[in-house]
Amino acid sequence: MKHTLPDGLQLYYELHGDAEASQAIVFLNGLSQSTAAWGGLVNALGQKYKLVLIDLLFQGQSDAAPEHRSFEGHAADVADLLKTLNLPDTLLVGISYGGAVAQRFLVNYPELVQAGALLSTFPYKDAFFDAIGYSWEAALKTGGYPLMLDVMLPTVLGRSYFLNPIITIENLKNSKTTQSPTPENILNLTQATKESGNYLDELKKVQVPVLVVQGEEDHLCTVEMGKAMYQALPNAELEIVPNVGHTLNLECIPDLIQLLDTFAAKLRQTV
Repeated sequence: MKHTLPDGLQLYYELHGDAEASQAIVFLNGLSQSTAAWGGLVNALGQKYKLVLIDLLFQGQSDAAPEHRSFEGHAADVADLLKTLNLPDTLLVGISYGGAVAQRFLVNYPELVQAGALLSTFPYKDAFFDAIGYSWEAALKTGGYPLMLDVMLPTVLGRSYFLNPIITIENLKNSKTTQSPTPENILNLTQATKESGNYLDELKKVQVPVLVVQGEEDHLCTVEMGKAMYQALPNAELEIVPNVGHTLNLECIPDLIQLLDTFAAKLRQTV
């Protein structure tokens, strides 16, 4: 489905699961992901929840804007969509880039959600994080998305995944390349990351419950970043998943389903 934003651009989204459920879960993608990235969770969580999968602008089937969107701008786009959907109690889930957008949403639009889940994401950047980003961009400009993927995978998948892959690395590369976003879209997305600063003080304003989940082997968005978010948020839980890297919605689908379901069940008990 497409939602028309105030500036005329179209935001793509999908509705899945139980349309009559008392809770909704909204998913925001990582940098080079699309709504397809959540396919492993849809069937299980759709038994209990109404699910909303969203491509941010420059992602998947959404439009590309004339200029890049800040994380705050993406959050405003999501808010504009959610205001039209008349959702029940809502858990906003964002991974990595989508988690950075979710942080801004929880601060700026708390009336639209009852809780948040921040997966493999970052409240600030350090020199190592920036160095990884520079390497991705250099690869993208040199060899397009296929080369960027070669450079990216060792930092977004844990060592344990390479030793025991759920999907072989070759098949994963092939599937990602066939759905590859354009270099221009990726560069527009990464501009928001480049311009973002330390958001920890802002997170102190978030009053809704938040689940923070980090992979033990995540070299990009580290366990330390997860702990920093957990400490800044007034009402948070922290889960560190062992033997897992950055891409939680691929590397540990059963664990992620259980974590989100358990967290949502706690929310029902507090209503």
